Amino acid sequence: MQTGLTGFMNAVVCLCFVNSVILSQAADNMEGNVALSERPIRQSHSLCAGEKEYVHKRKQIVLHSLNTLEINCTADSVPHIALLASGGGQRAAVGLVGSLHQMEKEGLLDTLLYLGGVSGSTWSMASLYNDSQFSTNMDAAVSRLFDSPSVKLEQAVDWLGERAKEEHFSLADIWGVLTSAGFMKQMDLRCLSDEANRNATNPYPIYCAIEKHCFTQGPIEGKWFEISPHEAGFTELGLFIETSLLGSKFQNGTLLEKKKEMDMVKLQVSGHLDSAAKEYLRVWIILDKVIALTRITVKDTTALMYLDKLQKILEDKVNHSKTESVEAESMEERKTLFNQWSQELLAAVETWSQSLDDGAFKTDVSFLINQVIPLIAEWKWGTTGNFLYRYQESSVPACLYSNERLQLIDAGLVINVPYPSFLGDKRDIDLIIAPEYSAGNMFETLTLARDYAAEMKKPFPEINDTILEDSDWPKDCYVLEGKEKEPTIIYMPLFNRRNCKDAEEFKAKMDEFSTFQRPFSQEKIKFVLETAKENVKNNKETLLKEINKAALRRHNKWKAGEP
Repeated sequence: MQTGLTGFMNAVVCLCFVNSVILSQAADNMEGNVALSERPIRQSHSLCAGEKEYVHKRKQIVLHSLNTLEINCTADSVPHIALLASGGGQRAAVGLVGSLHQMEKEGLLDTLLYLGGVSGSTWSMASLYNDSQFSTNMDAAVSRLFDSPSVKLEQAVDWLGERAKEEHFSLADIWGVLTSAGFMKQMDLRCLSDEANRNATNPYPIYCAIEKHCFTQGPIEGKWFEISPHEAGFTELGLFIETSLLGSKFQNGTLLEKKKEMDMVKLQVSGHLDSAAKEYLRVWIILDKVIALTRITVKDTTALMYLDKLQKILEDKVNHSKTESVEAESMEERKTLFNQWSQELLAAVETWSQSLDDGAFKTDVSFLINQVIPLIAEWKWGTTGNFLYRYQESSVPACLYSNERLQLIDAGLVINVPYPSFLGDKRDIDLIIAPEYSAGNMFETLTLARDYAAEMKKPFPEINDTILEDSDWPKDCYVLEGKEKEPTIIYMPLFNRRNCKDAEEFKAKMDEFSTFQRPFSQEKIKFVLETAKENVKNNKETLLKEINKAALRRHNKWKAGEP
């Protein structure tokens, strides 16, 4: 995992599914007392009936695609192929669209049975799956990156106004609506469970998170959390509920009260700065991001001028603070200073808002600030109802048994690619296509997944040590060959030797397109999109070769009588 300032900032902007499901709380699900279900919690390490049915239908599409590619396959031996997209903020969101777009052009997209994501890649997954047939028209998905009208600030504020009335309103809701409106340029009000009854035109989606209590103090089995259109729950514990019930009130395995469908991921700070610096930097980062995302939702030149003024006020204060902080030696002095500066930042925002001319912009901004500042002061991020609260089952860790609410956070804090949900017998994956959009150490997602698999006693392909020597300047494609139950992994770094002439240019590109910056310009979006597309195009033959081998592998399993 990333460390230092980068690690801290990574946790701050861990937006896994914020776009896809925080907004979905606004959908008109039933709320209130409901008839109690006899067995709302499913305990199993097998697929649920809904996923089985979807996968069965999807295999017909995969079979047709493979036959079109002249890959020998029968209905009984369709390979299980998953594309697992990494996190990486807007770089990952745009990169995934580019990868899928080129896969469609090459006739490869419909070979995918599953699509999994964490963090930034889930932003684009949420947007893509708004279209029940995106796999057949990726041109439309690309055009939305450039041509979609921005959501107006008043729309975002209206939505927040409704959410603010709810008991567990938090910074996650504010961050989610601004991310959806700012980055993805839409207000997606559907629920993830709405996709449960769709046809199988698209790969089956799996969104991943981790549970904060287990992440900090629980066993590894309680950390990884997955959410699909049908079920949500803990991958390794094998404990799930219907996705539509996530966020509802449970006790001892009994559904007490059904709530609106939950917000899947809330944000949480983590890192390796001292606590005093964290307190200050988290305030500055949130305010900076809120300004940047608000900027995208307004077009009025006067309003943009006001936002520029606020940006400069805050930047001047931060730059001044950097100089003074060097002189503060003791932790107590630093703590006092950082607390003082945090309050000054918040006070500066309030003073600025009061100085605005009367009008719609002032009204909307004042509402937003009145909601944001108290939550920043409390550092209040979201939680959701814990369906394992007081659940009498020996496998439930104490950190889940005793907490009435779950806190789902960025899965990238454990592994920035959703490998855990796709290892082992449950989904029995033959081939993983892993476009790598992560920042930080190259190959880290692979080595972390290998270590996780070893601890969970799940098969994972061998990683040759010579590959790890390329971390400063990786190739554009690596194949980790799976044997028997191990999946084969095609690992494809976004920036690589084919598009960077040396290690220095590779580092420069990683810095230029870092995860933690204001929303990309149209030029940056286009560059990342084209880079991801080119990576797929350049490695089409490798992809076809491994897909062919996956089909043969699945055929041999079928002949041997394996499921």
